[in-house]
Amino acid sequence: MAGTVTVPGANVPSTPLLKDELDIVIPTIRNLDFLEMWRPFFQPYHLIIVQDGDPTKTIKVPEGFDYELYNRNDINRILGPKASCISFKDSACRCFGYMVSKKKYIYTIDDDCFVAKDPSGKDINALEQHIKNLLSPSTPFFFNTLYDPYRDGADFVRGYPFSLREGAHTAVSHGLWLNIPDYDAPTQLVKPKERNERYVDAVMTIPKGTLFPMCGMNLAFDRDLIGPAMYFGLMGDGQPIGRYDDMWAGWCVKVICDHLSLGVKTGLPYIWHSKASNPFVNLKKEYKGIFWQEDIIPFFQNVTIPKECDTVQKCYIYLSGQVKEKLGKIDPYFVKLADAMVTWIEAWDELNPTAAAANGKAKEERLIQQQLL
Repeated sequence: MAGTVTVPGANVPSTPLLKDELDIVIPTIRNLDFLEMWRPFFQPYHLIIVQDGDPTKTIKVPEGFDYELYNRNDINRILGPKASCISFKDSACRCFGYMVSKKKYIYTIDDDCFVAKDPSGKDINALEQHIKNLLSPSTPFFFNTLYDPYRDGADFVRGYPFSLREGAHTAVSHGLWLNIPDYDAPTQLVKPKERNERYVDAVMTIPKGTLFPMCGMNLAFDRDLIGPAMYFGLMGDGQPIGRYDDMWAGWCVKVICDHLSLGVKTGLPYIWHSKASNPFVNLKKEYKGIFWQEDIIPFFQNVTIPKECDTVQKCYIYLSGQVKEKLGKIDPYFVKLADAMVTWIEAWDELNPTAAAANGKAKEERLIQQQLL
């Protein structure tokens, strides 16, 4: 009898979901050997690699991947003076990849994250689960006690309003991590050996009006629905704070999603977070944020976006004004951050003109051409 042959990636769909509609964005300062483990799942997709730190350093990418790589020199060349809004020496630089992508969906992952296994020992295709989350509705207006009612084997429970069962479009899929938890520095210091071994087979919608600490290491979103709000702020080199980049984006995104009736899901999929960062280094980065967040959270809990703000860009510009007015009293950093938020939107719109603006420009160019003939 012939032996059984295991084909790498055999559990990957023959036609990968959203193959031509999704970019994978990876921030890094090192060679991307970790992609070998992800090859069965990532190879069909286009990668956008944002190299942080020294732009003269060569980043090696395993053969066979379709990718484009941007370093700081590229960011300065493409954005010019507006490059000031992109963080340096911080993983927040990843949001440049969101800006230059032309796809509808984005998945972003850190380079110290590997393929996790489910309780049966099967490799978890995190990307596929994120896509399923994004392509199914969310339920932000009424909590379903069976969590996601759109999953196989689940449904709306008794008492759930029928008028709300169509759900809302899902803008964000927030995945979790096994092994190294996503803790702040004080918690790391008191629980240095703690590991997350709990695999919870659940996806849920974060209710409207509820904030959450978004982690950027295993995250997917609908770029068309919420992309302009996925700005990871000014962090890292030259800034008084770090490690709040993804959380800042998450607070802005959630408030805007609530205003625009969009959904945010959290739970599956899990990845394996392999490396704990230094808690003493983290404490230095987080120190001011630990104090500031006690004012930042109430700010986002109480901010009300006017109904006239009917696009993500309008919402975000309004938020930037509120940040300057309300949080600017805490520290001048927030005035600088608010200005960077406006610069981010200006740069986004330059690289991603709306269809109307593009059509109007094309029409104008045609008229000029006709006049010249």
